[in-house]
Amino acid sequence: MATLPSPVEPLFDELFAQNNLKVSVKRDDLIHPDIMGNKWRKLKYNVQEAKKLGYSGLLTFGGAYSNHIAATAAAAHENELKSIGLIRGDELNETSNHTLRFASTKGMRLEFLTRNSFATSKSSINEIQNKYPNYYVLPEGGTNYLAIEGCAEIVYELKEKYDYLITPYGTGGTMAGILKGMRNEGKLIGISSLKGDWMDEDFNLLLKKNKIGFKNYQIMKDFHFGGYGRVSDQLIDLINRIKQKFDLQLDPIYTGKMYFGALKLIEEGFFESGSEILMIHTGGLQGIAGYNEKAKKKILV
Repeated sequence: MATLPSPVEPLFDELFAQNNLKVSVKRDDLIHPDIMGNKWRKLKYNVQEAKKLGYSGLLTFGGAYSNHIAATAAAAHENELKSIGLIRGDELNETSNHTLRFASTKGMRLEFLTRNSFATSKSSINEIQNKYPNYYVLPEGGTNYLAIEGCAEIVYELKEKYDYLITPYGTGGTMAGILKGMRNEGKLIGISSLKGDWMDEDFNLLLKKNKIGFKNYQIMKDFHFGGYGRVSDQLIDLINRIKQKFDLQLDPIYTGKMYFGALKLIEEGFFESGSEILMIHTGGLQGIAGYNEKAKKKILV
């Protein structure tokens, strides 16, 4: 059962007060314990469409620690659908980590592919659909038109206007949906978890494909800590401090980097005095157990 609309909570911090900023967070991580954040938003209309069209299950792609794999497995289970996950890495199995164990317990059939086979499969959606005709195929990360529609509802739920919305940036689907929902009001800041200069071009293509013409956004590329999945002691310390200070759990892949980036932008005077800022908590907390497991100790509280 989903908790909607997700709550908006104010954050009180000396740094925010010194810069005359009102900062809040939209807690999409509280929507659902297993299908949280942007994954719930992305899957909502896709699950409805799969059931409407009479498919018996969902099929998607992902890595060993994929939030999307875990959420798709949970969503399928909750909606009495079967599920298949095509996983990158033929050295893995159903017990390799917390994410894969969770997906398996939710009934997802996991198929482990070599990295080359995985790349070929996810780029050959039509072939996959022919191979699994009874399964509704979702792309890696879950971004498609219906996912973007679901993410636009993040904004539609808001009762107040904000000068800035800040979101993590991954595949771009969540940011595209938020941008669509903003209808050119305020400015959207995406904090990238990925390293590279290709993001602007990719995001522009995504917007064009989905007929979203708004330009009131900016992707920040300096807070990735070395790239996707890369972290540092500085980032882990921040995540643990925020947990203790606000009882707000962030993850090291997306939301932790978003919060770090937002703090740096505030320190640099990026936001005008008097601005009202809303950070979007996109979930992703299932990955923390796997992160601690991989580190062989509890690094994140």
